[in-house]
Amino acid sequence: MKIIGIAGTNGSGKDSLGQILDERHGYLYVSVTDILREGLRKQDLPIERENMRNLSAQWRRERGLGVLIDKALEIFEKSPGKYKGLAIASLRNPGEADRVHELGGTVVWVDAEPKIRYDRIHSRQRSAEDQKTFEEFLAEEQAEMNHSGDEATLNVAGVKVKADIFLENNGNLEEFQAAAEKALNLA
Repeated sequence: MKIIGIAGTNGSGKDSLGQILDERHGYLYVSVTDILREGLRKQDLPIERENMRNLSAQWRRERGLGVLIDKALEIFEKSPGKYKGLAIASLRNPGEADRVHELGGTVVWVDAEPKIRYDRIHSRQRSAEDQKTFEEFLAEEQAEMNHSGDEATLNVAGVKVKADIFLENNGNLEEFQAAAEKALNLA
């Protein structure tokens, strides 16, 4: 089994890469954000970024820094032989990158220009979270880049340091797909 951990800035194309791996290359794509949303639903809490940050930190403290990778692996293991690999997004703590590496996997960092990312997020309008101003978007991203508590809190910059492959996604989806497939030796 191959494991690809996907990390990067908000709106950079992490989900797009996961979907490419799923739809074109036989990987199961698991979104850590979806796992956290489900956890919040079970606790009857509002699905907001702050609640997701708090829940992920709580789980890391209780079950180890790689807990979200292990939860994705549990989902994968429920379909033995169905997929050739597991693509997991969005890594937001260095312990998650470490866990991917422990399992023999690769960590991919996806990025794009801030204004392009903001426009992508703003155009999809999935929730009130996506209606922030550009300045609020940048401030929130900066807060998530470096942890502001213990080692269980978000530290996206710490994940970036541990990435094996770096992808820029400033163009269209076809260009991004070609670059990703080349970098991951899938083309």
